[in-house]
Amino acid sequence: MNADIYSLLVHLHSIGRWIILLLLLIAIFNSLVAGQRPWIRTDARTGTILTIVADLMFLIGISLWYFGPRGYKYIAEFGMKAVMENSAYRFFAIEHITMMLIAVILIHIGKAQARKAISDKAKHRRTLLFYLIALIIIMISIPWPFRQVGVGSHWY
Repeated sequence: MNADIYSLLVHLHSIGRWIILLLLLIAIFNSLVAGQRPWIRTDARTGTILTIVADLMFLIGISLWYFGPRGYKYIAEFGMKAVMENSAYRFFAIEHITMMLIAVILIHIGKAQARKAISDKAKHRRTLLFYLIALIIIMISIPWPFRQVGVGSHWY
């Protein structure tokens, strides 16, 4: 992959992280304080935008994983056994992508719960549950600069 394209995709992926985190926090807050409030168009729009952005970030992440210097390249170059023995290689080749896939699936399930013919209170509770679990998984799976696997990375 061209270095300029790779750099652009990494920056888009990093900025997208903040958008997803913000949308998740908004969706969680809305469902948390909803109480008996009916499910409104804003709730549905937030879920839709969250799902679209999560899907886009996952697609960018897959391309970075496959074509970039980390991820699949670690597996191809060192083999699965060596990757699994090295925590940094394992994080980028296996853990990050797997956990983010799980988080995206949970976001989709949360969005799908809002389309069910159930009470508005149940919609808020279910979306809250799935979005909260997705948020926790995403927070754990991001290579933050203060983590060993994120040394040298940026906040943006």
